[in-house]
Amino acid sequence: MRIGRFYHIQKTLLQFGLDELIPSQWQPWYAKLFRRSLFWLRNRYPEHPVGVRLRLALQSLGPVWVKFGQMLSTRRDLFPSHLADELAKLQDKVPPFDGAQAQHLIEQALDLKNISDFFIDFEQTPLASASIAQVHTARLMQDDGSLADVVIKVIRPNIKQQILADLALMDTLADAATRFLPDGKRLRPREVVSEYRRTILDELDLKREAANAIQLRRNFDGSDSLYIPFVYSDYSRANVMVMERIYGIPVSDIAALEAQGTDMELLAKRGVEVFFTQVFRDSFFHADMHPGNIFVSRETPTNPKYIGIDCGIVGTLNAEDKRYLAENFVAFFNRDYKKVAQLHIDSGWVPAHTKVEEFESAIRTVCEPIFQKPLAEISFGNVLLNLFNTARRFDMQVQPQLVLLQKTLLYIEGLGRQLYPQLDLWKTAKPFLENWVKQQVGLPAIWRQVKDNLPFWAEKMPQMPNLLHQYLEQGPKQQHQLLQQLQHLAQQQHKTRTQIVAATFAAASLISASMLLCFGHNAVAAALALLSIGLAFKAWR
Repeated sequence: MRIGRFYHIQKTLLQFGLDELIPSQWQPWYAKLFRRSLFWLRNRYPEHPVGVRLRLALQSLGPVWVKFGQMLSTRRDLFPSHLADELAKLQDKVPPFDGAQAQHLIEQALDLKNISDFFIDFEQTPLASASIAQVHTARLMQDDGSLADVVIKVIRPNIKQQILADLALMDTLADAATRFLPDGKRLRPREVVSEYRRTILDELDLKREAANAIQLRRNFDGSDSLYIPFVYSDYSRANVMVMERIYGIPVSDIAALEAQGTDMELLAKRGVEVFFTQVFRDSFFHADMHPGNIFVSRETPTNPKYIGIDCGIVGTLNAEDKRYLAENFVAFFNRDYKKVAQLHIDSGWVPAHTKVEEFESAIRTVCEPIFQKPLAEISFGNVLLNLFNTARRFDMQVQPQLVLLQKTLLYIEGLGRQLYPQLDLWKTAKPFLENWVKQQVGLPAIWRQVKDNLPFWAEKMPQMPNLLHQYLEQGPKQQHQLLQQLQHLAQQQHKTRTQIVAATFAAASLISASMLLCFGHNAVAAALALLSIGLAFKAWR
């Protein structure tokens, strides 16, 4: 099966002429000869640009490869713009599987004899269908006798086996690309496939998605900016998830939003604020915020609220990454390229031996022409992309959390300017970031750390006298033991030096004795030989 699938993939790639993506100078003569011998696998779509052919090929290979193409579209550090733009058009819409089979999977997951035990009005025709799962509507009977409108998300049957098989083939292709393509190591195909493996396998576990949704909902509880539907965790399993049904307007339906009088400027700005709040306040952000996963509430159009769904992919940042990233953004706002370079080195994103002046010059060369435009016309996401591309030349390693951040920022910026073309993302984001950075330093930050540590200190305070007594009692003993160890180490070093010197003189004496023996000075040669033996014995002892 694996060999058959491998042949099918190769056949598809060649029939779409994707061998053109490999530069001619990278193809040895025997590879070109072999390609020409496959006369039945000619390019059938020569009239289409290579980017279009790549998109069509991935679509024809099935949902696993469609999602892989979607992920590749975010790696603009690896692919030219015309390919990334075309891959971004991949739509994750596939034919649904049988609704009766979906009902059986739900009954099986929830140990139901019949779906009507928990749900009424279950609709076998799916509301939406994607590559990993599809969604059905129903009404959930609650403990108090009321009915709740819900959607039930069901993982496609046997999808995991197909995904694992295709991932194995992707690993094989990645190894071949790393080994045989001259630029294979720079492109890091193994890391790209590994990143995709982690992402898509996480999406297969709906319990993980449910936990992500619950966390995001808690983070924005009572917010006027973002609403996350309620998850009925008691009815959710690894392959089934039940959540509140929402009735918002798709964020891409500009006409419907304008028809209900939505404040488009406020909506666009709130999208930016929601993103930065998730990243810098919560360190937990929805990393798949494409238009298909975002709706706008029909309530209070003058005070619009986003509704987010599909929380299968989330990103996190640790405290250090978050602080360095915020300071990087602020330094960019102020065009302080030296600080940007120094921050990259301090954070460990680029090697410590990197020369700050050279890195600063490279960043200025790439970014200064961008700032010649009005700020409102500058793409924040593209600036971040240019920064990562520049850093890669200085051996910056792939940072998965930053790749997710970059992808999400590009989504948010594109969405914001679609809603309100005059959106100045820089102007919207700068005060937020500057305020956040200020909160992380100075007396307020110290006071927060003190408050956070007070319970721990209060717990340890009664033990302090005993701990101090133990330290005072054990301290001199430990110091004496350490001093003895140091003295022993010094003796060992002295002995080693003596052995090395004795061995060196023994060798020199032996060589001298051999030379004197050749010239007939037998007595002196014998004396040096005896000296050499004595020194060798001393070194051995």
